[in-house]
Amino acid sequence: MIRPTILDLFCKAGGAAKGYSDAGFTVLGVDIAPQPNYPFPFVQADALDALRSLIDGCGPLGGFTFDAIHASPPCQLYSQATNMHDKTQYPDLVGPTRELLEATGLPYIIENVPGAPLLDPFTLCGSMFGLAVRRHRLFETNFAVSVPSCDHKGQGPVVGVYGNGGAWDSTNRPGGGGRKVVGAEAAAAMGITHTTTQTLLSQAIPPAYTRHIGLQLAQSIR
Repeated sequence: MIRPTILDLFCKAGGAAKGYSDAGFTVLGVDIAPQPNYPFPFVQADALDALRSLIDGCGPLGGFTFDAIHASPPCQLYSQATNMHDKTQYPDLVGPTRELLEATGLPYIIENVPGAPLLDPFTLCGSMFGLAVRRHRLFETNFAVSVPSCDHKGQGPVVGVYGNGGAWDSTNRPGGGGRKVVGAEAAAAMGITHTTTQTLLSQAIPPAYTRHIGLQLAQSIR
């Protein structure tokens, strides 16, 4: 069977991509910065320029075809962890990204943090998938996705994966709290196997989230 293809925009280290791959997709990542840890084929380009080139048929993705698109625009503008004074330096890319995604006519997913201006989003949480992190993330899709319920009570002790290094106890961090973990322990808590770099893990989403979405997306495409 030919694997469906998905474009992974603003891909960073590939947490989302790994989930889609596990769900049966061939993945191509795009990010404006080099991503040497990305575990799949990668194109370095501005994500919105890449989307325009996909629509226009020329440029970085001219000639490529995909069955679906995932996008994770930068979240710092909406994140509780970003200092209010610092927010002005971050662009609001959700709206422009959605406009271009709609222009492709393809199934799409937009992922971001709680507080981001997604349309009719659903929330995924590590407790839904037996992970040690909470890491609530919002998802907007233009196709139906069934969503399990959070199980915070049954999850047990949670850990936090955030920041650039160093470990300390914190129970009030946005998005999960718990003891901060780094390196291999952080990767294991997230269900990520292809990198243990803290700066990458702190920005990633657990592959279990996009595997859950990807399995349903694959059925929708078929």
